This record gives sequence, structure tokens and C-alpha cells, in this order.
Amino acid sequence: MASRRIEDLHPDLQPLCSEFLRQCRAAGMEPLITCTYRDGAEQDALYAQGRTKPGPRVTNARAGQSAHNFTLGGKPAARAFDVVPLINGKAMWDAAHPHWQQMGRIGEALGLNWYGNPKARFREFPHFQLAAGYQ
Repeated sequence: MASRRIEDLHPDLQPLCSEFLRQCRAAGMEPLITCTYRDGAEQDALYAQGRTKPGPRVTNARAGQSAHNFTLGGKPAARAFDVVPLINGKAMWDAAHPHWQQMGRIGEALGLNWYGNPKARFREFPHFQLAAGYQ
């Protein structure tokens, strides 16, 4: 099961994630972290979805290729987190909802790469990641 714990993020990402959540809440949104760290077996299972297993494709990354798989000293240190806005207590996955753009602006203002940005390598609205240059 993927972690949702901020403590399982890279030490440089932990305060940025906390501030992201604080700013989203201050703007009247309720973000829910759906994933911080996930291990290689879980990553490969997600990669198989829509390829060799039923369901839609949800990732282009195999184990070790995702920022969610990063470790430091053998301990989880994910360089990315996934989040979804809650509307009346329910996850809002519709990318047309304005909360996605608000959350994207907050994340980018904090220096995070937001994969919902039209300039992103691939579009993945829930995904926020440390900018290049972090070890």
C-alpha cells in the first residue's frame, strides 16, 4: 500500500508539502494526499495496469523510474507526492474543476514541478515533484 505520510517524503520536500497543504487550506480547498512513497513492487503493479493487467494506464514509470520510489539510506524519501482536492468530502478527479489550477499555482509558486501544467512532459494533475537539482 502506498504511503500517504509526509514523513516518507524527501527531507527537502517535507516542508514544501506541508506549506502546500497549508496554503491550499487557507485558499478554501481541502487537499488529500493520495501517495508519497511507494515501493518497487507496487510501482511495477501500477505499470502493469492497462498493459498486462486490466484497467486504465496510470503510470509510465517502472520500479526505480518514479520519483515516488526514491530512498535515502534505505528509507523512504519520495521526491513527489500525489494529491486530489476533496469537494464535499469526495475526491474530485475531474481536471476541469478550478481547484486543480489553484493547487497547481500554489505548488509552482513553492518551486515544485506540477505535472498538470500544459508544459509538463506528461499530464498528471495530481503529481507534484521536487524541481531538478535535488539529490
